Amino acid sequence: MPHAASRASDQDLVELGREAAMAMEALLADATVRVRGKVVVEGHGVAKLFDREQRATHGLAWLATYAEAVRQLVAYAERMVAADAFGEMEEHLTWVGLGELLAQAIGGIPMSQSEIVRPADMGLSMAQVAARMTPGVEALIANGNTAERRARLMELMRAHHGATIGAAGLDETLESIREEMRRFADAEVIEHAQGWHRTNSYIPLEIIAQMSELGVFGLTIPEEFGGMGLGKESMCVVSEELSRGYIGVGSLGTRSEIAAELILGGGTPEQKAKWLPKIASGEVLPTAVFTEPNTGSDLASLKTRAVRDGDVYKVYGNKTWITHPVRADLMTLLVRTNPKEPGHRGLSMLLAEKPRGTDANPFPAKGMTGTEIEVLGYRGMKEYEIAFDGFEVKAENLLGGVEGLGFKQLMQTFESARIQTAARAIGVAQAAMEQAMTYAQQRVQFSRPIADFPRVSDKIVMMAAEIMIARQLTYHAAREKDSGRRCDLEAGMAKLYGARVAWANADNAVQVHGGNGFALEFPVSRILCDARILNIFEGAAEIQAQVIARRLLDGTN
Repeated sequence: MPHAASRASDQDLVELGREAAMAMEALLADATVRVRGKVVVEGHGVAKLFDREQRATHGLAWLATYAEAVRQLVAYAERMVAADAFGEMEEHLTWVGLGELLAQAIGGIPMSQSEIVRPADMGLSMAQVAARMTPGVEALIANGNTAERRARLMELMRAHHGATIGAAGLDETLESIREEMRRFADAEVIEHAQGWHRTNSYIPLEIIAQMSELGVFGLTIPEEFGGMGLGKESMCVVSEELSRGYIGVGSLGTRSEIAAELILGGGTPEQKAKWLPKIASGEVLPTAVFTEPNTGSDLASLKTRAVRDGDVYKVYGNKTWITHPVRADLMTLLVRTNPKEPGHRGLSMLLAEKPRGTDANPFPAKGMTGTEIEVLGYRGMKEYEIAFDGFEVKAENLLGGVEGLGFKQLMQTFESARIQTAARAIGVAQAAMEQAMTYAQQRVQFSRPIADFPRVSDKIVMMAAEIMIARQLTYHAAREKDSGRRCDLEAGMAKLYGARVAWANADNAVQVHGGNGFALEFPVSRILCDARILNIFEGAAEIQAQVIARRLLDGTN
């Protein structure tokens, strides 16, 4: 436990953090006024102006994400100090994280490797930025991400022996879940993941059966339907630890999570009673069938149609980027049931049953064919483009029993999906950091482990700090969801930031490995491929920033 002098120092850090959070709020308010003046006319955002001013609007989304990150990092420190659990590692991680967030906020935030958004891009002058530079902000920047602090953090991390850095602060139930999932990933997943990836093999059904026994697929499904009845924060812990083992394993739960949320939110009592227990037990493996070749994020322009014919719907059209469809038993299938109704109003969701396929006969259902899309990473489940030509779905499997609600039903799942994706990103980022740390301590150059060199150790320390920040954003969004409050903004920020961290960590982990990082035999090459998709699916980074900006500026989606 921290001694009295340390606790006093920790409280000073908390006070500085609170001051910095207020300063960030003020800077964000200044920027919001400036950017609103560029895109809002008579109280409403103008689409053409939003498109023209994307650098400013997306920059605002990133600045808001940083402001939220500062708040949540300070809130974490407050909780840990109050619990007398704020150790030296947590203290240094918080200093480094706050110092770097603030320095980037006023100096330039990387939206991507080549797009640095600066206050001037949002219409802020240097004088306006300087006015928000309080003594507390200056102290955190000057004393936060310092060489001495990074060096000490590296010493602590090298002595830490692989535990999840900066993950303390959860209740006993969640800590127990984390330990159980970590043991499973270590024992059953990590040693096989590279082989599954390199051979483009399915994750074995035996692994899926073990996941079922652990309750992964029924985690947030209410107990009355055979689930565990836990909250989204537990989903974060599970997704993070399983994705640390292999993103494919962590993502298997996503399919069940999305399907269960759709049915819970929009299904009839009969549909809930029929499907939720089977999803919770793992008897039924679902998959999401939403995206089309020419729609991407523009789901309202979807064209796949379902025509009512007696007691069935006949489906015609094409879907793409469908994950794990061959072995799925149930498709949540978004279709257009009313071709006369434009946009999202004519869309419906079908609970489409199908037989499981095999590599030899992937789609044994009549009226359904598919072609595999070979991918760089995110393997283990396989991606397909699917064609429907008269594929039949029972009319009783129209979600909710009413046509035209499909888009609304799907929108209700976006918060959970993005929180879950952020958690997967943390797991991938953690895996990259662990690979980098292990290699840096084993690789000897110039008679020393390369972990001794600051340009190597600094990379690893920053991996840990950014994981810590991403984790606080993600778990905060999950707690907001569990409280019943709207959290699309928080979920979007967690996903936006987490995906960037996963890619940065994977890229830096490859760099730490040097030439070996480019070799297929080293797991870090797989982690790099897996990390890349996180900035694309569940809302590409650009789309995510656009959604956040619109909420900030005119309250719309």
